[in-house]
Amino acid sequence: MRWTLKPKPQSEKVEALQKALQIDHTIATLLLQRGIETYDEAKTFFRPRLTDLHDPFLMKDMDKAVARIEKAITNKENILVYGDYDVDGTTSVALMSSYLKTKHGLVYTYIPNRYDEGYGISYKGINFALENEFTLIIALDCGIKSVEKVEHAKKLGIDFIICDHHRPADKIPDAAAVLDPKREDCEYPYKELCGCGVGFKLVQALASKDGKTAEDLTEYLDLVATAIGADIVPIDGENRVLAYYGLMVINTNPRSGIQAILDQVEKTELTITDVVFIVAPRINAAGRMKHGNYAVTLLTEEEPDMAQKYAAEINDYNLDRRETDKQITEAALQQIEEQKEQNRLTTVVYDETWHKGVIGIVASRLTETYYRPTLVFTKSGNKLAASARSVRDFDIYNALENCKEHIEQFGGHKYAAGLTLEEENYEAFKQAFEDEVSKTIDRNLLTPEIKIDAKVDLKDITPKFYRILKQFAPYGPSNMTPVFMTENLIDTGYGKCVGADKTHLRLTATQPESSSRMVGIGFSMGDKFDIISNGKPFKAVYSIDENEWRGNVSLQLKLRDIKDQDSQ
Repeated sequence: MRWTLKPKPQSEKVEALQKALQIDHTIATLLLQRGIETYDEAKTFFRPRLTDLHDPFLMKDMDKAVARIEKAITNKENILVYGDYDVDGTTSVALMSSYLKTKHGLVYTYIPNRYDEGYGISYKGINFALENEFTLIIALDCGIKSVEKVEHAKKLGIDFIICDHHRPADKIPDAAAVLDPKREDCEYPYKELCGCGVGFKLVQALASKDGKTAEDLTEYLDLVATAIGADIVPIDGENRVLAYYGLMVINTNPRSGIQAILDQVEKTELTITDVVFIVAPRINAAGRMKHGNYAVTLLTEEEPDMAQKYAAEINDYNLDRRETDKQITEAALQQIEEQKEQNRLTTVVYDETWHKGVIGIVASRLTETYYRPTLVFTKSGNKLAASARSVRDFDIYNALENCKEHIEQFGGHKYAAGLTLEEENYEAFKQAFEDEVSKTIDRNLLTPEIKIDAKVDLKDITPKFYRILKQFAPYGPSNMTPVFMTENLIDTGYGKCVGADKTHLRLTATQPESSSRMVGIGFSMGDKFDIISNGKPFKAVYSIDENEWRGNVSLQLKLRDIKDQDSQ
């Protein structure tokens, strides 16, 4: 692991913020690293308000989208709410359909089948709309690249409103409205909304016509917070406000479907990390293993008993997903070992039998293992489909863009993407991708990096310090959990390997110059026991959290890595 200490902010700015907020040096440093320089900016950060949200009509085409929906309601048109099968897509569909049903009785939902339709708007979906007399489709978390399909629908008398957040191609679809803050001609102040966030802005705009504000729409924010966490978008700006209030809803009065999921795990207070690892995988499992419709049904069900039934079904899908993911990951690792291609700068594997629903998870696991830009392919109909995952600070979307002569279609983000190609192009693409990454990647990015916010001593970690630190949440990209480094530590002799298989490390650290001592826990760090044994000095990087044991709550170090004191 590379340890990188973030640059220190200018000392004058640190002192000025310390004085303005009456906080210590480290807290002021953390705020400045997040771009917060003034009292008012700190107030906005620590006390998010729904009134901080931007006017939805600042988004390009929002007026057109609202007008077209109002026309559909007035003319009693059938409206089809269409979305992707992942968490962002299914939460978007649940949000939009449940809101529109409060205004209009002719609202229905459609999630494409991952296996015979693939990602995004499909001709099958358009034919479904035609056969069932839908004249308006609201597409969420997809559609920004569907130029030909939107044109095809228009010729059939079907209008589209697109709510997307992915990068557009050169041409924008000729839809009734295209909402996407990443459009070059869109001046909306915040560019990093997820698909469900864009959907919420449309709901906010529609509600404003009835004199309602964002405060009147908080019941939908549990869906938005779930999508923000699952889609790994930055948690700053509007996303921070939406996630903050969405978590509040999840922890106090969630919809029946989310409550049913939480009942399965007996979790009380959820963080955004809990949403990512508890709620999101279960919602995702429906689209991965069965059909995304199951997730929408769960998320829109109002009757608690029925929600419990649907949640139990989805939990079964998630258990199947885990087992399938484990088997394919093992097979992929074996394939890499047999290919003896560890000297490559990319990881690209393929097996026609692999389950399309889990190749994204497998790609993430391979990236964790080899820390290379990674693609996992499987057969999808008569083509190959892949999920791509990247390492920190390398834009895999751009790399795919520069290999597009071998690709049929692709889309996604900087760190995650999906693509399809003809089977005969696989080997040529694999080499082109390796060549492109070799030309463009900084070799340092191929070693995992821990970014350290600040050096501290153990005596600095007080209950008051942690109380302020907790207010930095919710955490995520652009506002990651603060990571600290402490040097010249010594284990008091209580260090040991713990867990059923002794793979975890537990220690009690102290600094010779201080009487302070703290317990640290390092998951999967049992192999580093020798570093701390026999009173040898060491240094550690960690985050801080609370440990509850038999009713007692204490602060502890959640270790990220440890090294000998003298190592670089």
